[in-house]
This record gives sequence, C-alpha cells and structure tokens, in this order.
Amino acid sequence: MQEYVLKIKCNDEKGLIYRISDIVFKYRLNIQTNNEFVDQENNTFFMRSELIGDINIDEFIGNLEAVLPKNAEISCTHKNKKNIIILATKESHCLGDLLIKFDSGELNANIVSVVANHEVLRSLVERFNIPFEYVSADNLSREEHEQKVLDIMAKYDFDYVVLAKYMRILTPNFVQNYNNKIINIHHSFLPAFIGANPYKQAFERGVKIIGATAHFVNDNLDEGPIIVQDVININHEMSWKDMQKAGRACEKNVLAKALDLALEDRLFINENKVIVF
Repeated sequence: MQEYVLKIKCNDEKGLIYRISDIVFKYRLNIQTNNEFVDQENNTFFMRSELIGDINIDEFIGNLEAVLPKNAEISCTHKNKKNIIILATKESHCLGDLLIKFDSGELNANIVSVVANHEVLRSLVERFNIPFEYVSADNLSREEHEQKVLDIMAKYDFDYVVLAKYMRILTPNFVQNYNNKIINIHHSFLPAFIGANPYKQAFERGVKIIGATAHFVNDNLDEGPIIVQDVININHEMSWKDMQKAGRACEKNVLAKALDLALEDRLFINENKVIVF
C-alpha cells in the first residue's frame, strides 16, 4: 500500500467534494486526513487529502480532471522525502539547525548540496558529508554570479531552494527558474528594518517585539507570499546583541517550520497569500 498527498485548487462550485470522493472511492483509496477551504472573495476551492492505496497516478489525475472545472490544478504525489538545496553566505544559525535536523532524521528531506558565496561555512557543511559548492562573487556582475550558481544547481535534482540567510538579492531571471520553489527567512515579522544590522536598527528605534517571517521569494524583495511568522517580546534591559541572539533563534525556528510545511505539501499559493493546511 502506498501513501499519497492529493492537492486540488479550482473554481468553487456545488458538488465538488462529492465528485472528488466518488473518484477516490472508485479507486478504493482510504482517506487518512482531509482539509478544505473556500476563498469566498475569489470563488476558489482548496483541498488537501492524504490517501492510502495503490493507483496509477496519471490515470487517477485524469479521472479527476474529467469531473472538475477546467481550470483545476491537481497534484497527487507519493509521501516520500523531498530533496532541497540550500544557499548560504556566512551566518550559520539557520543552516546549522537544518543540518542537525537532517543528521538526526528530524528533517523530512535530503539536503543534496549547500551553495555559498563565501568559504566560511565549508567545514560545518562537510562535517555532515554534504557537498559544499563555493561560488565567489568577486569581480563578477550579479548576473554572472547567478549564472554560475544556476550552473552548479543544475547538477542536482531538488524540489525546493532554501535561502538560509543568503545575503544576496536574487534577480528576476534567477527567481523565474524556480517559481514558488524558493523559501527565504526574513529578520522581521514585518519587513520594517532592512539593510545592514537590522537588530541594531530595531534597538535604536525602541521596538517592543521582534520576529521573523518565512516566505516564498518573488520579484519583490522580501514581499513574497508569507508562510510562517513568529514574534518575541523584548524589553529595555536587552542590548541589540541580546536582541540579535533572540532573533536568530526565532529565525531558525520559523524557517524550519515553514520548510516542514512545504515538504509535507501543506501549502497552496493564493495570489500573494499562502493557504496553510
């Protein structure tokens, strides 16, 4: 018996659940879990089901397409571990957390490679017997550097790109290669402090909460569809370095949670929002 995740996004109309359930029944599949949501404003139906049985996936999807609206987006995949590739720079907290989770079996993914624009993290990555690819940006334009990164990434088979504090702005050309497949962590629950040393900026502004946002990357810097956010209360006794330490802990936790949701196929992108099941 195989386990599958079925995801459906389509125009909402009467009888959808009946029609889907009828196909599932005809294939003698057992529904382990099921979630549904209707975006009333945009008349869009979302459904995620975990199924168990034995099917020909292409045939199964074809039968669903025959009974659903013409614009239906349907995916049915085996519940297997996915592959990820990580882009990093110098900071180790998010990368280190994912490496430890990978090593202990807590991460539901295979890390196929870490690509970085500095050598700083090589020894950390190689302790876990994961390929480390160094691509220097020295004397290269942004486009030239990105092409070298893309060439290296093309050697690997992966499902998601994870930016573990990768401190370079990606061009639209890079992003379009992996549409809705790049997950980033941002050092604020709202993108209020940008540029160098955001925690010092927040400290000087006297903020009372700090946080982190994990989101999909699109052409608008740090404004892609949000997956997970979290916040931490702070007070006047904390220095900016204390805030930075607390913020980094928040960043790695939020990134790990967002990645888990993606790896479990719990996410639907709806305009510039993410539906999370």
